[in-house]
Amino acid sequence: MATTSAITSAPPVSLSPSQRAWRRFKQHRLGYWSFLIFAALLVLCLFADLLSNDKPLVARYNGKWYVPIVHNVPETEFGGDFETPTDFLDPFIVAQFKKTPGNFAIYPLNRYHHNTINYFAKSPNPSEPSRDNWLGTDDRGRDIVARLLYGFRVSIGFALALTAIGVVVGVAAGAVQGFYGGKTDLVFQRFIEIWGSMPELYLLIIFAAMFNPSLGLLLVLLSLFGWMGLSDYVRAEFLRNRQLDYVRSARALGLSNWQIIWRHVLPNSMTPVVTFLPFRMSAAILALTSLDFLGLGVPPDTPSLGELLAQGKNNLDAWWISLSTFLVLVVTLLLLTFMGDALRDALDPRKELES
Repeated sequence: MATTSAITSAPPVSLSPSQRAWRRFKQHRLGYWSFLIFAALLVLCLFADLLSNDKPLVARYNGKWYVPIVHNVPETEFGGDFETPTDFLDPFIVAQFKKTPGNFAIYPLNRYHHNTINYFAKSPNPSEPSRDNWLGTDDRGRDIVARLLYGFRVSIGFALALTAIGVVVGVAAGAVQGFYGGKTDLVFQRFIEIWGSMPELYLLIIFAAMFNPSLGLLLVLLSLFGWMGLSDYVRAEFLRNRQLDYVRSARALGLSNWQIIWRHVLPNSMTPVVTFLPFRMSAAILALTSLDFLGLGVPPDTPSLGELLAQGKNNLDAWWISLSTFLVLVVTLLLLTFMGDALRDALDPRKELES
């Protein structure tokens, strides 16, 4: 009887702080499912070229195999007259594949690239949703589904890059201010006040007039100002943690300032950084969309959610342009917001005590 009691009353397995935080994150059902959905959308947009393209993935013609999505194939290979790249949406090319048994082409799920113009649409552009163009076309005849898919990839990639740069610079600036304090903190704070008072939008307008628009230029300009908000939180965490006993013990053991920052203070000051990551990404997506809407963002041929919103404004009768773009933006921002709420609850010290 004593043996049975000892077996049933075995002590519970202890979890590390990170494991407990992950468990609390999973318990936040809305945030956890938002994370899964966002991860799935991110994977889909990374493989956008395989999901939406005007070139077949694989083609077989007269016994020869082709991979048009990787290499451009001249139309003379399929009975055409010119050495130009093959337009696989051309009815002549489609008929050539149907002539001989054994010829076939495996197309992506959506047969349009983001810059593909549907010259064979049955209605004038912008054309309404149809069997060929599921969400219709824009005012140039480009497929809305393809523009949204590639535009989502551009927005997420830009947001990730801008967030990463902002985190690196913001954490470094906040760590230096909070750890050293004194005159170093005072000089940095005055610099941030002066730098933050500069008119960011006016600078963007001036540089957009001086240089050709590009994602790289936009990333550099927004990175100059995007780190300041995060540095304040890191500075506050360092100011609090540097007074604690474990930092004093590390100093007594002879550790250098860099070792104390990297090994001890920084890991214990990353909670606000991780919590604010989804919200920083939301702000970056909104910034890119707003600038593209105003014509100050990416080059004209680049797929962009802001450019689609501008087209929706200019073509109010083409409701499918603005509606589909608006839904993509709302869903993306909601997913990031729910993820941020779940991260905040998972890393909350009060939740740590409760668990």
